[in-house]
Amino acid sequence: MLLTGTLVAALAFAGVAPTEEVRVHTGVINGAPYRVEVPPDWNGTVLLYNHGFYSFGYTPAEVELTNQPQAKAPLLAEGYALAASQYANPHGYSVPDALRDQTALLDWFHDHVGTPRRVLTWGESGGGLTSVLLAEHDPHRIDGVLAMCGPVGGGVALFDQLLDLAFTVRTLLAPELEVVRLTDPIANEAKAAEVLRAAKSTPEGRARLALANAFASVPGWSRSLQPRSTDVAEQVGQQAKYDETIVLALAWGTKRADIEARAGGNPSDNVGVDYRDLLRRSGERDLARQAYRDAGLDLSADLDRLAAAPRITADAHAVRWLTRYGSPTGRGTAPVATLHPVGDVVATGHERAYAEKVDPARLRQLYVDRGGHCTHTAAEELVALGVLVDRVETGRWPTTAPHRLNAAAGRYGPELRFLFDWTVNESGTAEPGFVRHHPAPLTR
Repeated sequence: MLLTGTLVAALAFAGVAPTEEVRVHTGVINGAPYRVEVPPDWNGTVLLYNHGFYSFGYTPAEVELTNQPQAKAPLLAEGYALAASQYANPHGYSVPDALRDQTALLDWFHDHVGTPRRVLTWGESGGGLTSVLLAEHDPHRIDGVLAMCGPVGGGVALFDQLLDLAFTVRTLLAPELEVVRLTDPIANEAKAAEVLRAAKSTPEGRARLALANAFASVPGWSRSLQPRSTDVAEQVGQQAKYDETIVLALAWGTKRADIEARAGGNPSDNVGVDYRDLLRRSGERDLARQAYRDAGLDLSADLDRLAAAPRITADAHAVRWLTRYGSPTGRGTAPVATLHPVGDVVATGHERAYAEKVDPARLRQLYVDRGGHCTHTAAEELVALGVLVDRVETGRWPTTAPHRLNAAAGRYGPELRFLFDWTVNESGTAEPGFVRHHPAPLTR
């Protein structure tokens, strides 16, 4: 039985426990700020939250305990203790810091609050990947995982996809751009932003952006409160919005430089990559082909240019580092639930690749029919968490038929179905969007 019914009842009739009764612990462990909130009727379960890869220069004012802040109140009302470290180095590719600092926080919790009956770890984006890796890193301590919108197919695959996108833009639009071993990440990122702005303003530029994004399986659907457009130019424009807001630093700028600094070299390559084959396997191939037809460009000629362009070689030690700190093995004992928008910039192919590694008896993968990165509502996240809790407590997965999940999410009030699309400064209430989805293969 899904626990969403009791969560709704707790919120509607009891509300969250009064603020003065919730014990709030804050501090710093080995340079990592943490926050822990324990309700007076703690049910013995700790929800350990893993945040995503923060941009440089951004740190939230308070350590985040949930992805959607509206989820915090009903979870405390249900009796869950909420805990999270902000990590000693929270910016960029923070997985190694997270593994160390979240483990230290669990030690602190044991010593200062009590021994948990269960520990469930969850997170979004890069934190979704961290959640899976944390359970593999410490299998005797983690009882369940909810990985939301994360690159669980692996960090090597993610950065190879980003390299394919950046390599295509450089080859077809801007040969002056650097794509690995950046000498000036800030200037290179600024130049890439100019290239993207110019490209999306012409049919020829849009076609080549669509091709680059197809190689990374970036969908033409970034607006979370709107259905996917059927207009080719609009879809490519939404791919470009992803490029300008999320991909930019990862492919051409500060986050690209960060991963190379952490790994001790370049962890991605395209030696031997056949871009014709990559396009054939991409879920966004039809959009790219139509954009080329609309622009009157010769797609085959551009694929020939990519085939002839000099390849990029990875540093073997950097690949080993990223494999260690970014590629789930699929081995472990904890049940894993995943939650992913079908139009996420982190392609749902990552879910398919992860599923191929994991015992299907301990995995359930849930999808919402929405564009945008990590754009689940609090209601949808609580329902997904309820699925995981049921599996942990009973040893069996509950039904995950979309109509059942949507009915459960629909019982929450509009404040828990709120979404803010920061890419276009648009907010609104989203109807529950659980849907069946079969991801295209991960291109890398």
